[in-house]
This record gives sequence, structure tokens and C-alpha cells, in this order.
Amino acid sequence: MRAVGRVRACVLGFGMICTCVAARAQDVVIVVNRNVTLSAISAQQLREVFTGVRSRLGDGTRAVPVVLKGGPAHEVFLRNHVGDNPQEFRARWRKAVFTGEGAMPKEFGSEAALLDYVAVTPGAIGYVSRVQEVVGVRVLTVTP
Repeated sequence: MRAVGRVRACVLGFGMICTCVAARAQDVVIVVNRNVTLSAISAQQLREVFTGVRSRLGDGTRAVPVVLKGGPAHEVFLRNHVGDNPQEFRARWRKAVFTGEGAMPKEFGSEAALLDYVAVTPGAIGYVSRVQEVVGVRVLTVTP
């Protein structure tokens, strides 16, 4: 009986750890190149940039959307800010490429690589998890 109790305690502890990690990954911040003069972007404008509907940011800068290849931050961003899952997002952009209406956003395998690119690319806009240290870029507030 004691062994069963220990197993239950270990499973419960592991579940709590996973829940905490998932909760921290739920938050993303929107980042842009420092030359972008905006301090905020509306939720609709953000969605339009990442769906290819809008090609310019609110200050007139040409928008260069960049994304992560996958992971919790990518999935949370797509669900909360674009309204797509990863498959829908990729299908939307493939259609735009096929019809000549757009080019796939550049993808990065890590948040650090995405931040490095945004820091040196005029008009670049992307996202990272809230737990990531954000240096060399401007963080935008998303307004309703």
C-alpha cells in the first residue's frame, strides 16, 4: 500500500510540474525591430499581419512577420492571436504562396534566433514566450 501511495505522490508531483511549465508557456510577447515607432498594436492588426492581409504596420513600416517552427509559444501565439492551429496557419500561407499572393514567413528553430533576426531586420515582427529575456528589440502591447 505504501508503494502505491508513493507512486500516486510522484505522479501528482510530476503533473503539477508539467502544469506550471505549461502555464508559463501560455504567455507570449510580441516583439518588433527597434526602428518601429509603435508601442502597441491592435489584436486585429496583429492577426492581419500574420495572415498576410496587412503588409504594413501602423507607423507605415513594411511588416516582416517571423514565426517559430513549433513548440508551445508558437501554438499559443497562433491560437490566441491568429485564431489558427499550426496546420491551418501553414495551409493558409501555402495557399498564398501558390496563388502568388504572398511568401511564407521566415521560421526559426529557437526564440534566440528569432530575436536576433528581429533585432537586425527593419519591420520584423515576431513573438517569444514571456519567460524569454527580450533584449535588442521593442516589445509591443496588444490592445483589443
